[in-house]
Amino acid sequence: QVQLVESGGGLVRGGGSLRLSCTASASIFAVMGWYRQTPGKQREMVASITVTGASIYSDRVKCRFAISMDNAKNTVYLQMNSLKPAATAAYSCLGPPPPGPFWGPGTQVTVSS
Repeated sequence: QVQLVESGGGLVRGGGSLRLSCTASASIFAVMGWYRQTPGKQREMVASITVTGASIYSDRVKCRFAISMDNAKNTVYLQMNSLKPAATAAYSCLGPPPPGPFWGPGTQVTVSS
């Protein structure tokens, strides 16, 4: 079974930056994405990227977040800049069908005022 593991979350001050990482146990996904969810709210797509480098961003994070992929390491990154308290959420990595969906366990990001 393919496993995804996220890292890089934590507590940061408003305006600060974090870089999240998601590493897959195998290089089998043509597309990978970052999602986030806050209790009481629907999970939303933050950004996604293909193995060719094409990317898509939520309008809520455009110009502040950047997604990238290191194919050799089976790793996807999410650079998060100019963080706002509204960005506080559990961030999860997704490997979609085919062959998934496979989700990582998530990493918590908390942005203080």
